[in-house]
Amino acid sequence: MEIVDQRSVVLSEKPPLPWQRIDLKWIIIGLSVVVVAYLGLVPLGFLIWQSFFTPQTAAKAAQFTLGNYGTAYTSVETLRLFLTSLKFSLGTAVFAFITGTTLAWMNERTNTPFKNLFFALSIIPLIIPGILFTVAWILLASPKIGLLNLALQSWFQTDYVFFNVYSIWGMIWVEGLHYSPMAFLIMTAAFRSMDPSLEESALMSGASVFQVAWHVTLKLAWPAIFATLLILFIRAIESFEVPALIGLPVGIHVFTSSIYQAIHQYPSNVGLASAYAVTLLLITTVAVYFQSRLSGKGSKYSTMTGKGFRPRPMDLGKWRYLTAGMFILYFAMIVALPFLVLLWSSFQKFYSVPSVDALKTLTFDAYRFVLGYPTLIDSVWNSVVLAFASATLIMLLTSVICWIVVKTKIPGRWLLDNLASLPMVFPGLVLGLAVMVFYLNADIGIYGTLWIMLLAYVTRFMPYGLRYCTTSMMQIHKELEESASMSGASWATNFRRIILPLLKPGLLAGWIYIVIVSIRELSTSILLYSPGTEVVSIVVWELWENGQYVELSALGVMFIVALFALVLFAQWLGRRFGVKEM
Repeated sequence: MEIVDQRSVVLSEKPPLPWQRIDLKWIIIGLSVVVVAYLGLVPLGFLIWQSFFTPQTAAKAAQFTLGNYGTAYTSVETLRLFLTSLKFSLGTAVFAFITGTTLAWMNERTNTPFKNLFFALSIIPLIIPGILFTVAWILLASPKIGLLNLALQSWFQTDYVFFNVYSIWGMIWVEGLHYSPMAFLIMTAAFRSMDPSLEESALMSGASVFQVAWHVTLKLAWPAIFATLLILFIRAIESFEVPALIGLPVGIHVFTSSIYQAIHQYPSNVGLASAYAVTLLLITTVAVYFQSRLSGKGSKYSTMTGKGFRPRPMDLGKWRYLTAGMFILYFAMIVALPFLVLLWSSFQKFYSVPSVDALKTLTFDAYRFVLGYPTLIDSVWNSVVLAFASATLIMLLTSVICWIVVKTKIPGRWLLDNLASLPMVFPGLVLGLAVMVFYLNADIGIYGTLWIMLLAYVTRFMPYGLRYCTTSMMQIHKELEESASMSGASWATNFRRIILPLLKPGLLAGWIYIVIVSIRELSTSILLYSPGTEVVSIVVWELWENGQYVELSALGVMFIVALFALVLFAQWLGRRFGVKEM
């Protein structure tokens, strides 16, 4: 037998090259951390930096100043702006909460007829984009052309204005109705997870149905109530469509509409807009902080135990017909009336009130105009590209972030989680402003292109992807990865062959959700688009500004039908791949 000298074998082996000693895992982790930090911190830093400069013109360069904060914090006009924003946001949150919670309680705790059908239909209002919902209610409740006013004035033979959408209460009505399905779904989940035996005990003790609802059900659901109110408040104070379309024409200003006006005046006062944005950012940050604090203290309100229970609905007697009527009336106000008024308007040459004479002038001219609109095809393509690309990038990025946060013991991983969640406190318009400010100063060739909008979309919706991924990642046991590693699998193989397939339900659910909300997005896009990079929501906005109401209605009908078809396809896809969380 030939004896081989071990020293010669060792000497004959080539040492690994420098790049072969680098672990791919740390490269991907490092890149993910850098990308998240870049997306979350850089726009914020430049937004704050820009708030200290005067407007720049062709004749005068921008200069350092504290005047923007003086205007934003010390003037009487800003105090009025703050109080109006607070009134609008609190009013919207309370109205949406009362409406959604009442319907959720009737749906989960009573024997109201048609409640199963209503729950199935609850997703439909979420499909209608905010700008179209706002336009529809302007056509319904405007003092001069509103169908509801005209119908009641004709009925009662009077000139009295029954509804005036152009008021702070009109703004609260429209925004509150639009966000009430969110409150309905959140509170439905809270009521469904609550042990109803406590309510049954109160009923057996002689309490009425409404006493049980007030003294037992709502008190046990307090964490969900507070969290829902905070979410609604944040969504209301960052909203743009209602303040811009309803508030601005009559001089009702809130932070988002003031930011928009400061940008679009001449010279563009980006510094003042940034100071307003910092104020709005502080408000949303405080609200998100309280929401996160509350979520960690909900255990003392827990009523769900290991014992099985079967909810028994409360018998409302004859009152159940009233609650069924409330369901029908609500669905009419939030879906039927807005869609029907857009549908009717889309078949007119000029916007007119429904009548027998108007039926004789129905036409498809508005649809022909929209289908031949110069930027329509490009805007649809841009919307689809941005939605699909942002959803894909977000889910891939957040899958790595979630693995680091959930599956590793890397020091400081909590900071990475906070960085990835940071854009959640950015209102859409503020984020659009921050991205605009940064890429105006750091000219790398993407300003005015789809790339800047893609970066903004990825930043804005990254926290949503993180939520979907985290939920699924926590269900994957570490033994699966350990077994693969012991069998010789590398980190890349482990992640590609084990983690990603097991994350598929969460990844797909998050991807679908981000696609839908990206296609509807307006507030971020309104400051970043340029000729050639319009999306569908921007085309709707332009038609409204041009006063082309029937053409806007036709595009709105097509937009809503397309989104509804997309949601149906998403639901089928979810059932096909076993997605539980949509």
